[in-house]
Amino acid sequence: MKKQIAVIGLGRFGISLAKTLTNLGHEVLAIDMDEKKIQDISADITHAVQADATSELVLKELSIRSFDIAVVAIGSAIESSVLCTLLLKKLGVPYVIARADTELHGSILQKIGADTVIYPEQEMGTRLAQVVTISNVSDYMSVTPGYGVAKLRAPDSLAGHKLSELGFGPKGKWEVMVVLIKRENEIIVNPGRGEVVNPGDILIVVGNDDKVEKLVAEANKGAS
Repeated sequence: MKKQIAVIGLGRFGISLAKTLTNLGHEVLAIDMDEKKIQDISADITHAVQADATSELVLKELSIRSFDIAVVAIGSAIESSVLCTLLLKKLGVPYVIARADTELHGSILQKIGADTVIYPEQEMGTRLAQVVTISNVSDYMSVTPGYGVAKLRAPDSLAGHKLSELGFGPKGKWEVMVVLIKRENEIIVNPGRGEVVNPGDILIVVGNDDKVEKLVAEANKGAS
């Protein structure tokens, strides 16, 4: 469903977020004090406004309460981040997501009413560490410590075999589930155990880190 989303703060994180949300079909309003940043992004999103998002009057003039979601992407300027988050909640924005750079910053944001607090640098560091340590996994998202979602290109040794034959599934050899297969322009969600892996398939798997590591290592061994 298309949503109206305000992104406040156009650092690297805010810019990337605003552009991605626009590409996904949402109506995005970007707000920043820096005129150049506004000019640079204006052609890529729905609306871009040079304004002070720590001013209650400014936020009212922008009809911020009509937005479904507001993301406070301000990082190191903790005072501005906190004040902006506080005003967004006061003005009735239904869902406020706030970025934090430290645990203390995040704790303050939670106490003043942020619905969700995110730590982009910390989360990216965790994902990168898993990508580095789990061989041939191109992307990883932690769900709980030691357990997550991984994306990998199926080695040739898996091609031509059913998922059940390869030991996927909660009762399979690996105790790793394939929740999605990307096959060229086709997306197969929750594939059945009888689904046959094709050469070049991208597999999204869920499981224990150690299990995923062993799965990939054995699959690659069979390919060599």
